Amino acid sequence: MKQRFLGRSGLRVSELCLGTMTFGQDTDEAGAHRVLDGFTEAGGTFIDTADVYQQGVSEEIVGRWLKSRRRDDLVVATKVFGTTGEAPNAGGLSRKHILSAVEASLRRLGTDHIDLYQTHVWDATTPVEETLSTLDTLVTSGKVRYLGASNVSASQLQRSQDLAARNGWERYISLQPLYNLLAREVEWELAPVSEAEGVGIIPWSPLQGGWLTGKYRRGMSEAAPGTREARYQRELGREAWRERDNEETWRVVEAVVAVAEETGRTPAQVSLRWLLGRPAVAAPIIGVRTVEQLADNLGAVGWELTPEQTVRLDEASARPLPYPYDVLHRFRDREPQG
Repeated sequence: MKQRFLGRSGLRVSELCLGTMTFGQDTDEAGAHRVLDGFTEAGGTFIDTADVYQQGVSEEIVGRWLKSRRRDDLVVATKVFGTTGEAPNAGGLSRKHILSAVEASLRRLGTDHIDLYQTHVWDATTPVEETLSTLDTLVTSGKVRYLGASNVSASQLQRSQDLAARNGWERYISLQPLYNLLAREVEWELAPVSEAEGVGIIPWSPLQGGWLTGKYRRGMSEAAPGTREARYQRELGREAWRERDNEETWRVVEAVVAVAEETGRTPAQVSLRWLLGRPAVAAPIIGVRTVEQLADNLGAVGWELTPEQTVRLDEASARPLPYPYDVLHRFRDREPQG
């Protein structure tokens, strides 16, 4: 697996990031450690978790595995924002919660520093200056090496970067958004801002919960038992399936399957490979439950789509742009006059 710089920083990360949201829920500790072993044996160095994944259990599982590893060989990322207790300040991005949360994450991970500390969601109730200045102190203290954001709008990301630059605080070097062939809204504003600000994109749900793995085909009426989509259907009702059961989805899925057949790759590998070629993308986050799924996802590296295949996937996944993006797109390549 190749190593890439994360944004405009000097931090190198593997071109795939291992997400651990399933650890302690769909994947028990022994299985999680096998996945971690397989990922690092393939050259993976970038591991992502969060304090709210199974209320800290995911961090604990990663922490116990880390004890048998050389810490400096790995880039460990976690997140702060979600509610971690019943106290009034047990959530959000206030100074009080951040300082408590980072200590708890360090304890669960069994380490003295976090390589990438990410704000999980924008906190509309806390002044952003309070959040950013607090994060800066964590970097200054050595408890955190770099900062990242997740689930923010382009204006929120830009505002954060501008305030940090103005006050001499550490800036975000990464953005963790939803991004895949079925969800390309990031390209409207977030990706251009990230490129301009030197922020590396680490997409979550790069396979859209399994929809880009080829397991779902036109004509199906529900997800197969045991899949993530089947769980969503149980939790949310059939509406979850109907939201995706449309012509736009099947056009993308069929294009992915066709390219997979041409290349001798799996649909998951094609979907990840496409994402690896997008501007500003550093490392898609693969969320696997088993070593078999890991092996499939790892097949996304070490090869390239042809330009023609990339265009076909681009066109199949393109959606009509709303205003003002349609107008901006129309005039983006305007030739100078005279």
